[in-house]
Amino acid sequence: MPDIEASERHIEALTRISKAITSERYIEDILRLVVTVTAETMRSKICSLWLLDENENALQLRATQSISEDYLKERFLKIGEGIAGQVALTQQARSVLNVLDEPDYKEKELARKEGLVSMLSVPMVVKDRVVGVINCYTSEPHEFTETEKNVLTTVANAAAVAIENTELMVKTRVIQEELEARKLIERAKDLLMTRRGLSGTDAYRWIQRRSMDARKSMKEISEAIILTDDM
Repeated sequence: MPDIEASERHIEALTRISKAITSERYIEDILRLVVTVTAETMRSKICSLWLLDENENALQLRATQSISEDYLKERFLKIGEGIAGQVALTQQARSVLNVLDEPDYKEKELARKEGLVSMLSVPMVVKDRVVGVINCYTSEPHEFTETEKNVLTTVANAAAVAIENTELMVKTRVIQEELEARKLIERAKDLLMTRRGLSGTDAYRWIQRRSMDARKSMKEISEAIILTDDM
């Protein structure tokens, strides 16, 4: 019975996270859902999700279901530093029976305060690229099973896909908005050239000056110019 119940929990968790991947949720919502569902499924005291900051070459804590103020503080781990940093570097999952006895574990004081004992850390990988790490902690010594490792690995990779999809969506929106703005500015320029006999360069500078004076975007100024012409 326990194995059946565990399997059902795992399937339900993967289903909920899969739905999040195909939704249009904001990335922060997806990350919160991932840690909350994972903690419930793995029966973890704390589940934390760290994302790679490529500029800093470090992992940053981005989500956890913990409400502890100490645990929620902004934290970074260099790639290769600590358990999570090594997992990100090697792209290999790692489990620790007792973090307080583990020389590689960097946050022993915090673990003591929070009552954290065993840890399972897995990389979040998409297209052979690490984007982060998910850590699960228990409050009692626990040997993580192969099934638990496989489930957390699947969750981690699903979360990595969700993050990449969201980033692509954001980039696509930004590009579309930029193209739309350019079209509007070009149309407004043409109208100013016709109405005022300005050159293309002068018409662009006129829109630019109005934008700065009115503290509005050039797109908004261009929309106003087009609107007056339509009227």
